[in-house]
Amino acid sequence: MKFVLLQFSTAGYVVDSLFYVLWIVVASGTLVRFGPRREYLAIALFMGGGLIIWSFLEYALHRFVLHGIEPFRSMHAQHHDHPHALIGIPTLVSATLFAALVLAPAVAMTDFWRGTGLMLGIGTGYLAYGWIHHATHHWCPRTRWLKHRKQLHAMHHRARDRQYGVTTSLWDWVFRSGFIKQRSRSCVVGS
Repeated sequence: MKFVLLQFSTAGYVVDSLFYVLWIVVASGTLVRFGPRREYLAIALFMGGGLIIWSFLEYALHRFVLHGIEPFRSMHAQHHDHPHALIGIPTLVSATLFAALVLAPAVAMTDFWRGTGLMLGIGTGYLAYGWIHHATHHWCPRTRWLKHRKQLHAMHHRARDRQYGVTTSLWDWVFRSGFIKQRSRSCVVGS
């Protein structure tokens, strides 16, 4: 894929985010309105499991696919070379992959309600990742947590072989691929 195909226009970038917000709202509404009440606990557990699965997928895809396997490594290098560019996976591609590789198998192995709950957790994690990743590149954060995420991600952009987690450092800690904690005292936009 060429750089042009991976770079969103500002409108496309916003539409991508809104697509996932809309999907989360519709899926949540469907589960609450039509889901069997006796399944609410199971659905909630599947949603929580989806969030945990997403955190691991975020780490594994970033470390082993985007930094390891061609052509994805070269495509991801575009992001490292142009950290302010609105580079991402086209919505049609990401939504199709989620539907085919997560939602359909989850529904087939469980049922519609639990499968949708799992996908809702994963989709929410993906949306949070997108927003947090955007914030690390484009915002001057005010919260201590986001300042720390921004600092770690900036360190990843410099070293490229450490700190693969954007939303959490859990898996970097588990697999010993993180940095030692350091505190940032100032905000540098664009790191």
